[in-house]
Amino acid sequence: MATAPCLPVVALTETTVTHRIQAWLLTPIRRPQATIFKNGEIDTVSSNTLIPTVRATRCPFDADDDTVYRALVRATEPLTETWERLQRARRIGIKFNQDKPPTRQVRYQGQLQQLVSTRVARAVLRLLRERTSAELVCVDVSYYAMYEGTRPLETATVLPVLREYGGEYADGTQPPYSICAVPDGGRMFRRYMLPQPAVDVDEFVSVAKLKNHAFMGVTLTLKNLFGLMPGPPHNHGRHYYHHLVRMPYMLADLGRILDPALNVIDGLVGQAGQEWGDGKEQGPPRVANALIAGDHTIATDACAARLMGHDPQADWLTPPFHRDRNALKVAAEGGFGTVDPGQVDFSSELDGPLGEFFVRETDSREMVLSWRRTTCEQALHYRDHQDTLTRRFAGEYILLQEGQVRWHSPDSTLRRSRRLLAGSRPEQAMWLKYVDPDEVEGEHFEVYTAALQAMPAS
Repeated sequence: MATAPCLPVVALTETTVTHRIQAWLLTPIRRPQATIFKNGEIDTVSSNTLIPTVRATRCPFDADDDTVYRALVRATEPLTETWERLQRARRIGIKFNQDKPPTRQVRYQGQLQQLVSTRVARAVLRLLRERTSAELVCVDVSYYAMYEGTRPLETATVLPVLREYGGEYADGTQPPYSICAVPDGGRMFRRYMLPQPAVDVDEFVSVAKLKNHAFMGVTLTLKNLFGLMPGPPHNHGRHYYHHLVRMPYMLADLGRILDPALNVIDGLVGQAGQEWGDGKEQGPPRVANALIAGDHTIATDACAARLMGHDPQADWLTPPFHRDRNALKVAAEGGFGTVDPGQVDFSSELDGPLGEFFVRETDSREMVLSWRRTTCEQALHYRDHQDTLTRRFAGEYILLQEGQVRWHSPDSTLRRSRRLLAGSRPEQAMWLKYVDPDEVEGEHFEVYTAALQAMPAS
């Protein structure tokens, strides 16, 4: 990752999102370059052309700190490109899948079930301290701080371990922020707001939990990056991106922007069914006794998905991708990473599947089909009537349903579920959009056209 790849947002004092978005400044991020020699001459190629390396090691879920550390060393030792990148870095950003109020943390026999365990976090930080001389900064945007008013330092589960190793904690719910252009123009949007400490680094690390996700099928090192998205009053609300059709494409964009050099999945204890909840019947624990590490987020997650018993090359309507497209496949289709096991240097000390992983379906196939079709229709209606809608709603968020604006506000926060706002037509999607005359965020409406064309006959 290039140093300071995005331009900072230097003025966040305006009272409306309109002014902030119009003030966006941007510059493209460049992926790290690998130096190679051709016919005696130096050439540079994107590291994305190199064969990714992924390893899975066995580690008992109740192992002590040293055992977890040794398992992580075995998993990461073959990651030559990772260590070349990290050892050149002066500052390394880290996103752990962490953050939850203490009274709502779910545990299995004393181990965190939905968040990265303390022992895995300690092993990662110890390894980075031993093998690099870089400053370490953990960046997170606490959902609970944004939407429930908690203090991030009270909900950050890795904070005590971070202090042990002299790392920094950057609270991404507060400025400064940077506006980052996606290399190659992006799959869903051309640019995104991210915490400046997350992008003002030389390299990035993603440390995730082995879990299913009710909306996206799996949540691993790529989906973990979604926790870096700022929310109101500085940016769109999370649900703007956590939106049917948009989400798999925007996750692919985040992977491109941050391009983690090291990707670690805590599979000591994972969760099936869904990502959160009470950790019982609808999201039961899965003791997988595994650590997974790789040098590319897409390849790492593809191998982890396979160990979970899922096909990483599968797509929408094939389990576990009941609700939306497979973000890993979307990224690979865009030239970022691979989900083809034949294109990954992968070996594992464990045989899969590591447990019975699945996604709990909350809606019928017919409802999901209707939501997807009508989401695309409303997005394309906006595209075709943008001038008319802009004259009336510029600087506001709107919900479109059946070609009508059902709700509008300068604040993106939805106080009620879209299921309720849909009223008497629950099968008709409500598409959320920020009305910007200049369309600075650069949404790719061709995604909706392609999604409509790919809809099954029934």
